[in-house]
Amino acid sequence: MLLALLLAAAAPAAQPAPPPSAAPAAKQWPIKEGDFVMRDFVFRSGEKLAELKLHYTTIGTPHRNAAGEIDNAVMVLHGTGGTGKQFFQPQFADELYGPGQPLDITRYFIILPDNIGHGGSSKPSDGLRMKFPHYDYDDMVAAQHRLLAEHFGIRKMRLIMGTSMGCMHAFVWGETFPDFSRALMPMACEPVAIAGLNRMWRQLAIDSIENDPAWNRGNYTAQPAQGVRGAASLLFVAGGAPLYLQSTYPTRDAAVAYAREKVAASIKGIDANDLIYQLDSSRNYDPWPRLEAIRAPMLWINSADDFINPRNLPFPEEAVKRMPDTRFRLIAETADTRGHGTHTWAKFWKNDLAGLLARTAP
Repeated sequence: MLLALLLAAAAPAAQPAPPPSAAPAAKQWPIKEGDFVMRDFVFRSGEKLAELKLHYTTIGTPHRNAAGEIDNAVMVLHGTGGTGKQFFQPQFADELYGPGQPLDITRYFIILPDNIGHGGSSKPSDGLRMKFPHYDYDDMVAAQHRLLAEHFGIRKMRLIMGTSMGCMHAFVWGETFPDFSRALMPMACEPVAIAGLNRMWRQLAIDSIENDPAWNRGNYTAQPAQGVRGAASLLFVAGGAPLYLQSTYPTRDAAVAYAREKVAASIKGIDANDLIYQLDSSRNYDPWPRLEAIRAPMLWINSADDFINPRNLPFPEEAVKRMPDTRFRLIAETADTRGHGTHTWAKFWKNDLAGLLARTAP
């Protein structure tokens, strides 16, 4: 799981040499945006919102089959702190959306929601602050389902894929709505409760904010700078790619300058209360006991240099035995892979995506 604001921190340099170079200019894709408002939304905690807004971006055109049903819809789910628009970064969009590419927008209708607590969707910083309902991953998936089923009228998705937090959402989707998607593609997560080091760094980031006196139980008039800086620093380390960063910033001065620059940049996009909620929403995620409920064909991809989902954990080998239509791939670590952020560099896995779409074609 990692913030999209960390994608900018961990994977921007286009050339493998300091000083950092700017990322390629993004293409202007023909996108549409909208909002879906759900009335009297009840969260799993029992808390309620009179109106829960889910913002979304789409690209491509819905296709309807002989029964009049949309049959080419793909949903891509972002990570913690991200938005749907992160999937227009060149390293993702330019590899996938063009003619003949795996998610060619002349063939697929792509839906990119901002999840609860993120982007243009309802979130604590809209005004409720720490009185905002304490959402979790089940709430987020429930809202996604309503967006697809009620707003777009979709009965079956062609594909649901997700990165980081979105990866974990894909596992929740597979268990909660096992027949809703023809295929699933989770990237950069494990199907187990957030514990061990993965829980520790998240909790320490939350503690950094809440222990800053300026946080004032969420009632700050300006962002609690020291607390947010501490949290952003932890996020930067968690999203790092050791070989890539060593190759790209081989001197002490270059490494220090890059780290400081990227943490400073990421702070500008953080609201302290929003970040607390985002990190804490994983608190009861645990698909492990019900993996057998996942029936949709799945391609699950992790990266060997991912600090958050380390390669020596035994879970993938054990999980695949319980999900017979699931294939797992571990992307080997190189000086070009991007740690946790490899999930957004499509060049590493777009052929795998093409293969999944081919083997699950109607």
